[in-house]
Amino acid sequence: MSPWTLFAPPKNLSDADRNDRRHMLARLGLAWLGMMQVMMFAFPGYVRHRPMSPEDLSFLDEAIVLLNWLSLVLTVPVVLYCAWPVWRGAFARLRQASVSMDVPVALGILAAFIPSTYATWVNQGEVYFESVTMFVAFLLTARYLEFCARQAAGPAGKQSGPVHRHIESARALMSAGADRVALWFTIAQLALAFAAGAFWLSYAPEHAVAVTVALLVISCPCALAMSVPTAVSAAHAVALERPDLTQTELDALVLSTRRTANQSLYGSMAWHLLLTPLAAMGYVQPWLAAITMLVSSLAVAANAWRLYRRMSVPPSLRLSAAVQV
Repeated sequence: MSPWTLFAPPKNLSDADRNDRRHMLARLGLAWLGMMQVMMFAFPGYVRHRPMSPEDLSFLDEAIVLLNWLSLVLTVPVVLYCAWPVWRGAFARLRQASVSMDVPVALGILAAFIPSTYATWVNQGEVYFESVTMFVAFLLTARYLEFCARQAAGPAGKQSGPVHRHIESARALMSAGADRVALWFTIAQLALAFAAGAFWLSYAPEHAVAVTVALLVISCPCALAMSVPTAVSAAHAVALERPDLTQTELDALVLSTRRTANQSLYGSMAWHLLLTPLAAMGYVQPWLAAITMLVSSLAVAANAWRLYRRMSVPPSLRLSAAVQV
C-alpha cells in the first residue's frame, strides 16, 4: 500500500466533509503556486550584495523594486484567502480569551507581512514575502495531512466492533494529554518570541523582524497537533486490515499507537527546542524556520506510516520474515 492510503478520502465521507476537503486542497494549491512564484521574484534580492558595476547595481535595484511590488500582489491572496482558516480560528480563540495554534501562526504572518508591505511602500528595508508564502504553504500542507488523518480515523472509529471502540477510547486519553502539552509549549514559545524580538529591537533593530518571525514560525505546533490523529488513523487502518485481531494483539496495537504518538509529540518538541536558541541568536531565517516546520510534520506522518507497516503484518509473518533475514 502507498503511504498516502492513510490520508485517502474514506468511502463513506459525507458531502460536507468532501466539500471541506476540496476547499482546503484549493487553498493549498494556490498557496504553493504563490510561494513558487514569489520565491522566483525574491531571487534578485539574494544577489544584491555581490560585487557588480554601478550601472548593473542601479538596474538591479530598479528590478527589485518592481519585483517586490509583484510579490506583494501575489502574497495578498495567499494571506487573505489561503490563510483564512487561520484568521478565523485566531479571532475565535481571542474572543474567548484563550490561545490555540492559530494565534502564533497569525502573529507570525502579520509580523512578516506588515513590515514587508511597509518596506515595499517606502522602498526601504527588507521584505519577507517569500517567507510568508512559504510559511502558509507549508502550514497548509501539514494541516491538510492532519485533516485527512482525522477524516480517515473518524469514520473508522464509528465502525462496529470492540476493536475500533477500544482504539477510540485510547485516542481520547492521548488527545487530552497532547493538547495540554501543545498549549503550554505554544505559550512558552510565544513569550520567548516577543522577548527575543524586544531584545533585538533594542540592540540591532535591523534583525528584530527576522528573529521574531522565525521564532513565531517555530512556535507553530503543527507537528504536535498531528501526532495523535496520524497515529490513531494508522491504528484504525490496521484494524480494518486485520479484523481478526485477538485481545493480546489489540492491546499491543494500542500500546504501539500510544508509543508512536508520544514519539511524534516529544520528538517534534525536541526538534523545535533545538532550533529555538539558534533562531533567537539570529542563525535561522524565517524561510528556513518554515522548512523545518514542514520537515517535522512530514516526520510525524512518516512515523504513523511506519506504525501501520509494522502492525498490519500478523506476528507470525513478522517472525517468519525475521527468521528468513
